[in-house]
Amino acid sequence: MTHPIPRTRIQEKNRARVLEAALEVFSRAGFRGATLDAIAGEAGLSKPNLLYYFASKEDIHVTLLEGLVDRWLDPLREMRAEGDPQAELLAYVRRKLQMSRDFPRESRLFAQEIVQGAPRIGAGLSTDLKALVDEKAGVIQAWMDAGKIAPSDPHHLIFSIWSLTQHYADFDVQVRAVLGEGRDPIDEAEGFLETLFTRLLTP
Repeated sequence: MTHPIPRTRIQEKNRARVLEAALEVFSRAGFRGATLDAIAGEAGLSKPNLLYYFASKEDIHVTLLEGLVDRWLDPLREMRAEGDPQAELLAYVRRKLQMSRDFPRESRLFAQEIVQGAPRIGAGLSTDLKALVDEKAGVIQAWMDAGKIAPSDPHHLIFSIWSLTQHYADFDVQVRAVLGEGRDPIDEAEGFLETLFTRLLTP
């Protein structure tokens, strides 16, 4: 049995450079619009040097997406069945909003992949993502059955949290154009969404 050769510190640093550059290029131009030349230029590397670390544009894209899906699941993983239902769901909303603030490029990259039919991460969506969402939907349903929060469809409740929080990353330009200068969309959204979901969840 062969084992992969450990990467040197310089190799790890250059791989990270390529992934950071690719995130910028992909989130701006999409998969089809991105080129290896553009990624190499953004990373400050030659194209042959870039191809030493990644075999193709798709290889880079898949590497980014695989890491992103796992990060995207973390806020939902933190929802605790033993916690106060309303507090747990509102905390999830806040965590998702914070991700829109901290990782807007990653959110746009993920959205682009989904809009295109998830050609590179479709398998993960129907396994890891589905399993976690089904698990947490079961927790939410139990809270509803116990009368702790108002009844609704648990899956669509989760979808609504996704759409109402990720919107601020995926459509940042539109949101800021409408709100105008001097306003912080995420700060304003937090108070609005807390009120909205509190009313929705209160029995």
